Amino acid sequence: MDRFKVNNKSSQLIVLQRIEIAGFFIKKLRKILGRYFFTNIISKFFLSKSNVGKRYFEVMSKEFLMISKEIESPEYKNFLSIGSGLGGLEVLINNKIGPKKFFFIERNFTSKKVSYGWGGTTNSEAYNNILEQKKFLLENNIDDKNIHIFDYDKDKDQFPKLKFDVIISLLSMDYHYDFSLYEKYLKNVSTENTKIIFDTVRPDYFKKVFKNIKILDIKNDTVHKSKRLLCSGFI
Repeated sequence: MDRFKVNNKSSQLIVLQRIEIAGFFIKKLRKILGRYFFTNIISKFFLSKSNVGKRYFEVMSKEFLMISKEIESPEYKNFLSIGSGLGGLEVLINNKIGPKKFFFIERNFTSKKVSYGWGGTTNSEAYNNILEQKKFLLENNIDDKNIHIFDYDKDKDQFPKLKFDVIISLLSMDYHYDFSLYEKYLKNVSTENTKIIFDTVRPDYFKKVFKNIKILDIKNDTVHKSKRLLCSGFI
């Protein structure tokens, strides 16, 4: 396997979620023509789904290799992903480590104009479609019985209540919106040993939130200059 199976709609969502997958020419057009035109025209009609599937696989493979040693224990059964996009990382976890029960909390709309910034406690931006996400996960070999997707805006009273072994939120929680939006919920669905992996521009802040913190990666080549943390044990 050297690429994910994607369709035209999922290709658009992938590029909106991960602009680096668009390629040099498409990113150049985005700068020239603007974010609204990019979101509503370029990303819909000027993408090669084969190229997007391949690039997305390559990007997610790098993400997987970065965290795989931390999550490969066969004892880890229940995974929660927050803001995962279509779920390419979860597909790789499923295919390379083994089947897990995957729970997703996602937004279910696409913003009219892409804005990759800090939303604070509002979290108003989104680039996803839950139906397309489900299709993508199924087409890339995750069993239907292991897929549980919750709409952040409509299903808050129905969020899963079980204790998770691993919680992942790459380039989402505390990267685009404040960790506090999920803090109370995460305390309720984690144990002392739950591994929580996320990106942040303020790693020192979490010394007063978690007992254990490990830096998995430092990104100095991006505007945000973030760090990827592996945390456990709420204080």
